[in-house]
Amino acid sequence: MTKFSIKTTLTAAALGLAAFAGTAHADEADTLVTILTAPEAQTQMMAMVLTMKSAEQGAMPHVMLCGPAADLALKEAPESATAPQKPLGVGPQQLVQKIMGLPGAKVEVCAIYLPNKGAGPEVLLDGVTVAAPDAMAAAMLDADARMSF
Repeated sequence: MTKFSIKTTLTAAALGLAAFAGTAHADEADTLVTILTAPEAQTQMMAMVLTMKSAEQGAMPHVMLCGPAADLALKEAPESATAPQKPLGVGPQQLVQKIMGLPGAKVEVCAIYLPNKGAGPEVLLDGVTVAAPDAMAAAMLDADARMSF
């Protein structure tokens, strides 16, 4: 074999492996880790809209709410969490609940939210859990995860 044909063969093999790897990876859903802390309803709404749109495109949502944004996870949420936003006519909490209904989706509050609120997990919407710091760090570092803040 000539130097040119060896180089061509190796390049073709590398491209073939890359294509195969891409196909194998395409079968696995990437996780979108969304960490939301903002108190503003419009910011909360946009974060949930983008998370939903990402899920529609194949990402598996993993949402962690902390600080004022964790109020979205409360059974008795403030009006800012439930008041309809234009143009969708729903509040950010309704989108959180819709995300929770997606296969494989996780919605959590940060580990320090409830203790600092003086409340227990019973105040959270059914299906919302408390994030374990080690597990959340692992989710953030996962090679198939994308981050959204």
